[in-house]
Amino acid sequence: MFQPPATANPTSTDVESLLLLQRRLVYEVSGDPESAAIVFCDHPRGITLGREASRLHVRYTEAELVAKRYPLHWVARGGGAMLHLPGQIACYPILPLQAWGISPAKYVRILAETVAEVAEHFGVKVELEDSSPALRVGTRRIGSIGAAVRQGVSLYGVVLNVDPDLEDFRRIDCDCDPHPMTSLQRESPHRLRLQSVQQRFLGALASRLGLRGESPVYQRPVIIIPMRRHAYSERY
Repeated sequence: MFQPPATANPTSTDVESLLLLQRRLVYEVSGDPESAAIVFCDHPRGITLGREASRLHVRYTEAELVAKRYPLHWVARGGGAMLHLPGQIACYPILPLQAWGISPAKYVRILAETVAEVAEHFGVKVELEDSSPALRVGTRRIGSIGAAVRQGVSLYGVVLNVDPDLEDFRRIDCDCDPHPMTSLQRESPHRLRLQSVQQRFLGALASRLGLRGESPVYQRPVIIIPMRRHAYSERY
């Protein structure tokens, strides 16, 4: 039975607390292969750099980063650099991939297809590539996928730009891409609400994986939604 993580502070969104929370959830899920958890968080402002990132992808000086209060965090996930700001959805699914027979590559594809499905609902066409998990509208990325697997369980996940301030993305090569990023709101003909997009994303991901949700364990800034597997989805 899934138990709320007692060792992590759900009221804090600093990077170390988020990592501790994910590790605790990995432990819980690894002991019950029919369980899972979906974490949504108001990620702290700053820049995370995955395994493919370089300091050269962040074209701010150290003094500018301090002035903007953009700390750099090197994290053990796939993907490159990502700027975290208000107006984004950060979703970290904790899923027992190995027990479910889902390869890491297929999992990344599921995340990309979920983003594309959600974007299409709001009138935006996301172009997916067979050779890359890039989430593009034209030449601009609309989000970033950076996943990791520990003990056969996924952590980290996807960040989707709903309506952040896009100006500072011009000086960061997010996921090693020199083109500036865009957002769902910039591309959509509709006026969007962050929570509506989040609910649509949760529903689309749960449908693809055959999951049903339970009551959230915590509320913002960190929402943990325990999930149970109720069907073997044929979509993956």
